[in-house]
Parts: sequence; structure tokens; C-alpha cells
Amino acid sequence: MDIRPAATLVMTKDTDEGPKILLLQRTWDAVFMPGYFVFPGGAVDDQENSGRAHVIGRADTEISQTMTMDEGGADFMLAAVRECFEEAGVLLALDQDGAELTQDHPVHGDRDALFKGELTLAELCRRHNLTIPLDRLAYLGHWVTPPGPPRRFDTRFFITVAPEGQRASHDGVETIDHVWLSPAEALEDHRSGRRLLGLPTIGTLRILADFDTTEALMRYVHANPPEPYPNQPWPAVKKGKVKMLEPGAPAYDEAVKLDPEGEGTTHADIVPGEPVEVAAGVVRLTAPNPGMMTGPGTNTYVLGHKRFTVLDPGPADTTHIERILEITGGVIDQIVVTHTHQDHSPATAALKARTGCRVYGQPAPAGPAQDQTFAPDEEPIDGDLITTEAGTLKALHTPGHASNHLCYLLLEQELLFSGDHIMQGSTVVINPPDGDMKAYLESLYDLLAESVRYIAPAHGFLMARPEAVIDYLITHRLAREHKVVRALKQLAPASLKDLTAKAYDDVPTAIHGVAARSALAHLLKLEADGRARRKSEIWHTTPNI
Repeated sequence: MDIRPAATLVMTKDTDEGPKILLLQRTWDAVFMPGYFVFPGGAVDDQENSGRAHVIGRADTEISQTMTMDEGGADFMLAAVRECFEEAGVLLALDQDGAELTQDHPVHGDRDALFKGELTLAELCRRHNLTIPLDRLAYLGHWVTPPGPPRRFDTRFFITVAPEGQRASHDGVETIDHVWLSPAEALEDHRSGRRLLGLPTIGTLRILADFDTTEALMRYVHANPPEPYPNQPWPAVKKGKVKMLEPGAPAYDEAVKLDPEGEGTTHADIVPGEPVEVAAGVVRLTAPNPGMMTGPGTNTYVLGHKRFTVLDPGPADTTHIERILEITGGVIDQIVVTHTHQDHSPATAALKARTGCRVYGQPAPAGPAQDQTFAPDEEPIDGDLITTEAGTLKALHTPGHASNHLCYLLLEQELLFSGDHIMQGSTVVINPPDGDMKAYLESLYDLLAESVRYIAPAHGFLMARPEAVIDYLITHRLAREHKVVRALKQLAPASLKDLTAKAYDDVPTAIHGVAARSALAHLLKLEADGRARRKSEIWHTTPNI
């Protein structure tokens, strides 16, 4: 799939309540991000560079250097200006006297022609004798759509102060609504489920939320260009041969971290029983239990140098247990468990019998999927600290996938052992009654408050950019919640089966039985939020929905 270059323009303005930003709602018929609230933006046009003749303020060389590009940075800025006019009706331009445009300027009569492609931005500027002041835009960030969506974009984000004399208006075709909100309001609307926001939008809003005025915000952005986005292929060994990993590949972040010189010394596949040192004093050992629910297998992490802590010892598999004992020399002081599902904790009993170690974790709740043999010596609660030779582990209570789930943060290395709370390559199963969608989302938000550089999941490779990973999980769940809400509005009163068929019409009918468990988790969250109610297993709306 081709990755198209794209540009986005964040417009901000001062109000009595502080800075506000413009968000547009995409149509529900859009192939990409239907119904989401976004900043104005779109693909970079092949004719974009013709607009350079009408640029003032900054040359392409300076702009491209700021964006860590060889050339063409100005074209991204011009695309952002053009898309903002097409989608939001605001044109960042100056007239022949160097004044900002107002709402009654005749250029607004050509908005539709630009939108339809009948005019280019350069032709628009010639017709109205306009210049584009690119020095009024600041480079804010870079985002490449990860693999999976039907369309992928290599997007550059810019920010500008909105011209005072123009009014924003959605185009009514690609965008169906617009709103000015403070960054904090937008983030709260997303968290509450009122508005859908995408990953880069959320990250951008967090940056903007730290400033009280547009002047302070623009001054900061001009002085602090973002770090380059990792977008170069990286070598790694797969099936005995060196392959080039593209950004977004499962092993990419781990290869960049463990092989910063790009010598091709890391592996692009996970081999059960093969130890991999993923951080100082931290070895990953994957159990031989690959499958649909476990991916390449369940990761056990061994922490220490001479005396060891074993995190998630895995299933009661003799081969895996012996491999743990071999790597540690049997010198295991303690076992730490994220939760008691059958692929995470059952090996604890055998290791404790062989080593006499202490065991940390929460007792197993009721249910056939739980390891009822698990008997902890210590039951850590949120915020408790556990000392290991690799550093201090901070326990973080993260219910959702399981009511007794704990993540552990290795403080000195800012490495989060996420168990099944965050997995690579798939979303986590939330199966009521022990699974709780509301608790899961709230736990994800809690993790955003922690200082984390890498995530070490129970299934998969190391993951970088934790905020983006967590934001994706939250957005994915809230997007599905919006589908459940729309189904409820259309069908209520309705059964779980009918709601599942409507809200999960994008997944094969054969797995609607599994999807129904997820749909139930969403409905229970909506019930807890006061947005749905249940009577005799039939679901109804409430005035709050």
C-alpha cells in the first residue's frame, strides 16, 4: 500500500477562556476515520510546488531543514494552507497591501472551485493577487499512519493563529460539523465518548493544553521543532537472513533500540526458548505456547544479574520451567505475576517448590480461565515498590482484561511490563464479568500519567512511543463504542444479538459469538455511564446517550 504525503493545519485563537482550536468532523461515510473530529488537512497535491511563487516569509530550504527533509517542506505547508481553505473556509493569505483577508474578500467565492480541483492554490493567488506568509506557520509534528487502516498517510502537522477577520465553516461534503474547543475540552470530550479523536490529534492536543495564550504556544513551537519521526528501514535477522524492517513492523522498535547502529544483529521473529536481553539486566524468554490468543507465545521476563526476579513465569510447561531454571541457575529470589490467566502464572508453583522464592501477585478471581493454584506470599497494591537487581518495580493496578491485573514499571529504565493489558498486534479480550471495559479504559488513561519509554508486553516485541500505543488502544475502543451507541439509537429496544450484528457488521458473522462478549462489555460500560439501561436482557437508550 502506498503511503501518501499529507499535511494538517492546526488553527488556534485566543478567547476569554484561553486558547481554542478548530476541529472538523469527518462524514460518517468516509472510508478513513468516519465521524472523527480532526484538524483541517489532506493529501499533498502534485501541483503544490507551483504555489512557491506566491510564498513570503520563509524559503523551502529553511522549512525543509526544520522538517529534516532534503527539500519540499514548503509544499507540505502550502498543502496545509490549501486544505484549510477547502475544508474550513479560512485562507491564511495576505492581500496586495499585506493585510490579512476578511470574510468579505472575493477569494471566498472561489472556495468551491479550489475544493473541486478546478483551481490550484497558485492560480487562486494569481487571480486575487495574494501571498502566503509561511513564516506564520510553525512545524508541530510528524505522523505516519501505522499498518492496518485502508489508507496510510505520511503527515506533517503545522500550527498557526487563525486570522481574526474570517469565520470557519465546514464544507458539508467531507466535513459535516466544526467546533472551537480548548484542548482540555476536546480531550475530555474524547475521554467521555462524546467525540472521536485520532492518535495524532490527541497527541497534538496534549502539547497545546500546556499553554495559556497563542503567543506563548507559537513561541514555544517555533523554538522547539519536534524530533525526527523514525521512518527509515532497519535491518534484522529473519529465518537466518537479514531483512529490512519497515517502520510499523512488529520488531521495528526493538531492532532500533537494541541495534542502534543498524548492524542487523537483532531478530525479527520471536523464537520460544531463546533468551533476548531487551534492557540492562532484563531478559525475555518466550514460552512454547504459540496460538491465536497468545501470538508467538507468552513472554517471561527474567530480571537481575546474579540473583533473579522472574516476571510472569508462564504456563506449567516443563520445557519452559527448566529453561527458566537454566538461565537463572536456580537462583530465583522472587516471582512477580501480572495476572492469573492460564498462560501467565501456573509455572509459579513448580518454581517456588524448586527455589523457595517469594511470590508477588493478586489472588485469582473465580472462573475457569483463572489459575486457582496461584498462592501469593505478597499481594501488591497500586503504587507498591518491589526491589530487584535490575531496578525497582512499581506495581500499577490495571483492571480491565482481568480484575486482578497488575502492570509493573521498572522505574530506572522507564520500562513497562504490561502483561495482557497492552499486547502487540491485537486488541485485548474484555470478557465480562471479570473483564470490565470501563475499568480497562480508565486503567489505560492512568498509564498515560506514568513516565514510560518502552512497553514490554506479555505477547510480542518491545514497543516504543508508549503514548501513541495507548492512545491507539483507547481510540480503537471508543470508535467501537460509538458504533454500539449508533446501533442502540437505531434499534433500541434491542437484544444483544441484534446490537452485535449491527455494531460489528465489519467482522465476519462466524465470530459474532465472540464479538457479542465485547459488545456486552461496551454496553455494560454505557450502563455504568448512565447512557444505556437493561431490562430482561433487552437494551434501551437513556436521555444521556
